[in-house]
Amino acid sequence: MLTIYGQPQRHPFCDGVRRRDFLKIGGLAMGGLALPELLRAEAAAGIRNSHKAVIMIFLPGGPPHQDFLDLKPDAPAEVRGEFSPIKSNVPGVEICELLPRLAGMMDKLVVIRSIVGATGDHYAFQCMTGRSHRQQPAGGWPSMGSVLSKLKGCADPAVPAFVGLAPKMGHMPWADAGQPGFLGIAHAPFKPSGDGKTDMVLAGVTIDRLRDRRALLTAFDRFRRDADSSGTMQGMDVFNQQALGVLTSSKLADALDLSKEDPKVVERYGHGDPKNRDDGGPKLMSHFLMARRLVEAGARCVTCAFSRWDWHGQNFRAAREDMPLLDQGVSALVEDLHQRGLDRDVSVVVWGEFGRTPKINKDAGRDHWPQVSCAMLAGGGMRTGQAIGATNHLGEYAIRRPVTFGEVFATLYHNLGIDVNTTTIRDLTGRPQYLVDHVQPMAELI
Repeated sequence: MLTIYGQPQRHPFCDGVRRRDFLKIGGLAMGGLALPELLRAEAAAGIRNSHKAVIMIFLPGGPPHQDFLDLKPDAPAEVRGEFSPIKSNVPGVEICELLPRLAGMMDKLVVIRSIVGATGDHYAFQCMTGRSHRQQPAGGWPSMGSVLSKLKGCADPAVPAFVGLAPKMGHMPWADAGQPGFLGIAHAPFKPSGDGKTDMVLAGVTIDRLRDRRALLTAFDRFRRDADSSGTMQGMDVFNQQALGVLTSSKLADALDLSKEDPKVVERYGHGDPKNRDDGGPKLMSHFLMARRLVEAGARCVTCAFSRWDWHGQNFRAAREDMPLLDQGVSALVEDLHQRGLDRDVSVVVWGEFGRTPKINKDAGRDHWPQVSCAMLAGGGMRTGQAIGATNHLGEYAIRRPVTFGEVFATLYHNLGIDVNTTTIRDLTGRPQYLVDHVQPMAELI
């Protein structure tokens, strides 16, 4: 395994090596990759880098739907909270007063107020796979990014198909970028970390020398590959191919380097707060811009996580801090996609794992409420400028057009040009599995 080390950091790992981050050829960090046969098949089908893509913005912890996109101004005080709805530029659609930028571009957005079917578990699984984590097939359900990696491969050999920008948030996997499931490690997300991006370019190693090392690695691995029945070695081969592409091209590193972006655009997205505190996760505004740059460079799926929305206490104080930043970042992303002509090819989804209790608790917070939640969509050629679904007067449950996670996924796959009625992927037993569980794309949006 070839390891290219980055610059040292203050605190060493337990192995004593001081390093900031590293890129391992054949390591678990290299994912979202494709075999050359997939690219040839895509070309044979007449798909010439149409490059449809998805940006998933996960709000870990579950945002309060009553204070976000489904305000209840006529509810009792212990339910309606401290915020008022404001009108958007679409008649009849109102959202929180803390989201004026998004309200001003509602014609480019879709609000869903009736997401149902949450399991109530505190992590990103349903938002990344569209399915429950219960009763999974062997290996587990793959996330959308892994599915796209498998079905579509890389649009550019130097840019992974699936990139996960979500930072680590303590010991909880709330903001996980998405698992490859039964598709295997070859289709795991590529996870660049902020300080390690310089490791994605060659320094002191020539391309010829790198290829020599690749050949040596192949020779060492050949005897293990012949005896391997798990598919791990095949996945490692794909990692090696992709790592070589990444290291011999600056395209991925350039996409992650915001110093190459127009300073006015960077300023439009904002700066946020990179700290990971106990009362809130990182608010990385730069990830919204990186996501746009990555899909423009060739990524097919980019996942982000923004802050930490598990507001059991001080719900309204936290909302006043986080929602204006989310308003700035998402509105900048949607505006950017439209200005660059990417709005028909790139779909955006913003959501969390569940909603929050209608009744405000004694700590001025809202607790877990899996009965209903909300989401916001943009781009993808969808019919925007509408709000779908409704909850009752207390925001307790859906009373009109309940929407499942699977339906949202079916719609996103449709936007990507994938027919969920005919497309399957084989699990570890060789059994074909459909991408979603017996649901169709949302007719309101296509």
